[in-house]
Amino acid sequence: MAAKGITYEDILRDVKAQKIVPVYYLMGEEDYYIDKLSDAIVDAVLSEDEKDFNLDVVYGAETDVDKIIELAHAYPMMAERRVVLVREAQAIRSLDGLETYLAHLTPSTVLVFCHKHGKLDMRKAAAKAMQQIGVVFESKRLYDNQLPPFVSQYFHQHKVDIEPQAVQMLVGHVGADLSRLTTEMDKLLLALPDGSRVVGAKLVEEQTGMSKDFNDFELQAALAGRNIFRANQILKYYQGNPRSFFITRTLTNLFTFFSDVMLAYYAPDRSDASIAAWLGKSEWKVRQDVGPARRNYSGVKVMQILSEIRKTDAQSKGVGGCRTPHEELLQDLIFFILH
Repeated sequence: MAAKGITYEDILRDVKAQKIVPVYYLMGEEDYYIDKLSDAIVDAVLSEDEKDFNLDVVYGAETDVDKIIELAHAYPMMAERRVVLVREAQAIRSLDGLETYLAHLTPSTVLVFCHKHGKLDMRKAAAKAMQQIGVVFESKRLYDNQLPPFVSQYFHQHKVDIEPQAVQMLVGHVGADLSRLTTEMDKLLLALPDGSRVVGAKLVEEQTGMSKDFNDFELQAALAGRNIFRANQILKYYQGNPRSFFITRTLTNLFTFFSDVMLAYYAPDRSDASIAAWLGKSEWKVRQDVGPARRNYSGVKVMQILSEIRKTDAQSKGVGGCRTPHEELLQDLIFFILH
């Protein structure tokens, strides 16, 4: 059941179809998928009334394998099945002995382990036993280029569209924390005016406090087009609104952007569609930012920019005793990029 490449969507689809297995081991760096799957499994197995007597929730630091096995051997009360949910499973000292239970398991029990910020040692006997009869799933963090599709798909599932600029603003404001990202998207869905089915940049601005005109992605567009006046406008906005400016986030976004520009030089075809496919970006993003930057900067200059961004990042963290204010560091970096 734990086939290589099994996805969150695969597991969720099976769970909703009541294809429940005796044990789930959900592990990895991305909390969001672990939480969503564990909730979905519990809800699929037990009704709200059944949870009172048939759901045991234990925590790894406060339990051990013997206790988990004892709970797993118990029989359901006034229900067909019961669930033993082990949160913070990474804190369990050892899973040795669990394979004995799995060889003679209680069919009416569903065991769910939630192991966050790490992975199970798959060489262990317990891990191999879980792979044989259950689901072992690794929840991986999304790459930066996977975040915009995640946002668009989330809204589409709610039958709502979102403008490309709004997507970039939201991703830039929140980053790769999917739990926080979905919370922000839920707020936007609730804030949509009656009858509207499109989330625009203005709504994101209203709900997050992030300016739709002065943000990291507008800065990228200005730098891509070598628009000195516009880049300095945004810089002055950051200097006058320090709460809207986080240098680590800005440098991360700029590094990702110029890395994409560098990769674009190696695309097999120079069309926007080909470069978008090569980078895993939208054509809109290529047309607006990547394409102009590729035309305005040489490959050598882009390499120098990436090196300068790394240097600025180190300085912003105090490396070498640097105490230059972050706004001045960004000003120097922008000057270097544009000249």
